[in-house]
Amino acid sequence: MKLLETWQSMGEMCKTEEQSMSFWNEYYAAETENYKKILSEKSFHMSGKVQELAESFGMEPAVFMGFLDGVNTSLTTEIDLEPLEEDSEIVIDIDKEKLYYNMLNAKANWLYSLEEWDENLTEEERKSITKQWRTENIAVSDKIGRNDPCTCGSGKKYKNCCGKNE
Repeated sequence: MKLLETWQSMGEMCKTEEQSMSFWNEYYAAETENYKKILSEKSFHMSGKVQELAESFGMEPAVFMGFLDGVNTSLTTEIDLEPLEEDSEIVIDIDKEKLYYNMLNAKANWLYSLEEWDENLTEEERKSITKQWRTENIAVSDKIGRNDPCTCGSGKKYKNCCGKNE
């Protein structure tokens, strides 16, 4: 079984809600430590075999695959995770601005609020990325309200024109 398949099946093996919560809490704690290490060491570029990299983060290779799955969209070049095995050579080149943005997008406040970010992105850079994220994630409705001007251009309210029979 490939590492990604193993990782995906690990979460599914939890029989009870308590087991599932325990599994994910343990994973999130390990993930947090990984990001603390990356940010404090400013190690945004790593390469090597999956097994070696997993060991450097104190993780089993299959669990490390979960970490790679999460960080993959923050890499300058995404990694095809499907075929990876323990002896596969990989290059991890993290774009720190993309990483911060994706942490915001994942609503992972335990990650984007790490104090280690202070040494990697200025407060202004983080505010700018946060502003960009908020702008791109504003909910916009294209529903026509009853009292809005009619879309046909008649000048009447929608409810008195094209929306009259709705």
